[in-house]
Amino acid sequence: MTSPTSDFYSILETLSKYKVDFIIVGGVCGVLHGAPVTTFDLDIVHSRTQENLARLLPALQALDAYYRGRQDQSLKPKQDHLSSPGHQLLMTRFGPLDLLGTIGAGQSYPDLLEHSDEIEIGKMRLRVLSLEKLIEVKEELGSDKDKAVLPVLRQTLFEKGKRRGDQE
Repeated sequence: MTSPTSDFYSILETLSKYKVDFIIVGGVCGVLHGAPVTTFDLDIVHSRTQENLARLLPALQALDAYYRGRQDQSLKPKQDHLSSPGHQLLMTRFGPLDLLGTIGAGQSYPDLLEHSDEIEIGKMRLRVLSLEKLIEVKEELGSDKDKAVLPVLRQTLFEKGKRRGDQE
């Protein structure tokens, strides 16, 4: 059995089209900061306001999202699932999407906004967690997977700092 190829750009494009408020975190966040890491899913922390959930739900329907890890693909996300602080591990027609209500020590979208940067990819303006905050969250989580990527993220942060220093 082969796994579908992930097309994170198309997922982001769909979320942007529906004007969903979210911050990119996890491996894709590291990649967007220039870290040479591999990732198999797109992790985002979404705003859990009623207005944003009303935009997120149709975006997920457009992505044909369902809960992954189940043989039955009929279990689709509902608004009450999306309003929880928990993790919603979904599969979409473009690949895996993890919707995270909170990360680290219970930090939600409003908590992370000040630790995020707006970037432009194609015609999209997206929010991505700062590399410093991503490192902090990975240190808090402390799983083997998180510990394994920390040296790469720290080196990327160091290199970015050097490049900034060279330009001044």
